[in-house]
Amino acid sequence: MSSTDQKKGANKPPPRRRLLREDRYRQLMETAWRLVREEGTEALTLGRLAEQSGVTKPVVYDHFGTRPRLLAALYREYDARQNELMQSALEASEPTLTHRAEVIASSYVDCVLLQGREIPGVIAALAGSPEMEKIKREYEVAFAEKCRNALAPFAENGAIAPAGLWAMLGAAEALSYAAAAGEITAEQARDELFETILAMVTRSDRRARQNSNL
Repeated sequence: MSSTDQKKGANKPPPRRRLLREDRYRQLMETAWRLVREEGTEALTLGRLAEQSGVTKPVVYDHFGTRPRLLAALYREYDARQNELMQSALEASEPTLTHRAEVIASSYVDCVLLQGREIPGVIAALAGSPEMEKIKREYEVAFAEKCRNALAPFAENGAIAPAGLWAMLGAAEALSYAAAAGEITAEQARDELFETILAMVTRSDRRARQNSNL
């Protein structure tokens, strides 16, 4: 073989690895997260994902179909990670209102910060799409119910007002995104959310007593 042929061979891209479907999906998701983190959500297209993953476009289309479905898959993975993080922390926490409130506040904020700017960007890119609205709503309902179950034992009559749960969820999202953007510190976000949770339970107790006196 001539030296020219050897140089040509050295410049060839490495052969594409054949992966099991599950392994390929994992690779694509990890690459998608990296693209969003390093270049922003705008850079995440199916074609760009294929290029960065070293696969052909049909492979990416086979897994996700459309860009909104890819973004929705990222959000679902984030949601699953957040649920797992909070569930593990709740199971390991002491059964007191203070500890449960600390776990909820820390888990929510820490999970958003773990994804940095990626999740706000993913949500913004999907804003207004029916698919995203459905996924986000399902997540919010499940999260609110998890918080209700964790906090109800410490509320009078075991009741947490639904309005309070939704207010807490709004505060959790706003504080976490502010921390991710550097507008406040992570500690400030956790502390404020912790106080919001305690205040929510206190208000539920007060309303329960008022209703019992009617």
